[in-house]
Amino acid sequence: MVRALAILLAQLATAPIVSETVETGERRLVDLGTFECRDITRSTVLQRVCYDAAQQDLIVAVGATYDRYCGVTADTVERLLGAPSMGRFFNQNLKREAVSGRYDCRT
Repeated sequence: MVRALAILLAQLATAPIVSETVETGERRLVDLGTFECRDITRSTVLQRVCYDAAQQDLIVAVGATYDRYCGVTADTVERLLGAPSMGRFFNQNLKREAVSGRYDCRT
């Protein structure tokens, strides 16, 4: 048993690291290699939050769709992750602002 575990760990250590790519709602493929992603278990709205601090890009999984928001500060992401209701914070502070153009990635 110990030998089998050691072999498995050795195989995992030598396996190539493959970056994950997701398709956003704007039909754009985004490589998550530079993003820090967190699976969300305490929200009924958000399933996953990925953030690239250097680019200030936020990708959020809502249902089966990934949406991208640009120009999002690290402080805003921290407030999202710490909000009592992540879904409410997301809808009021990110989704609504994206509609007005603030976090729109096409501008």
